[in-house]
Amino acid sequence: MRSLFFLLISLMILSCDKVDIDKTEEADEEVTVLIQPLQDMRSADVAAIAAQVKKFCPKVRILEPVSFPANAYYKPRNRYRADSIIKHFQSTARRNTVILALTGKDISATKGKNPDFGLMGLAFRPGKACVASSFRLNKNKKNEQHFKVAIHELGHTQGLPHCPQKTCFMKDAEGGNPTDEETDFCVKCKSHLKNKNWNFN
Repeated sequence: MRSLFFLLISLMILSCDKVDIDKTEEADEEVTVLIQPLQDMRSADVAAIAAQVKKFCPKVRILEPVSFPANAYYKPRNRYRADSIIKHFQSTARRNTVILALTGKDISATKGKNPDFGLMGLAFRPGKACVASSFRLNKNKKNEQHFKVAIHELGHTQGLPHCPQKTCFMKDAEGGNPTDEETDFCVKCKSHLKNKNWNFN
């Protein structure tokens, strides 16, 4: 009986150690950003955005272009539903990956009482999928602004909320396009992302 008691205690200790190790390993694992161009994106534009994302997320990979999810098209306004897009990619994302979908098409989602609100981007917070569109951006600064929308949405996937700092990438667009004011993540948002193994050299 006494031997059985010590055996049970030993198993409990081993189990606790394993849980702690698993948590540590999970916290230390880097997320790979999978950039998923949708069918309308030019490869040169995707490469330019990916190069900027790599400055913050060390592990980035560009995937082959794919068609929009079949259920994403919103015919009444010739738009694509951002919520349908990220739901589709969330379901395909593997462990320790985040899928960033890029498009130049008009996207929208339900917001409050508006069933079809036009957006620049959308993400799960936290989550494994987001989408960024260049449709509402300044065409003369398209790639620069598209990157800022993309990095904003990636920040949401890592759990960041909107930020009150007007120069922070996480500033709420509030129906406009504040990307020209945005220069970097603020100190608080950087601290959060550093804990997620983002790179700020």
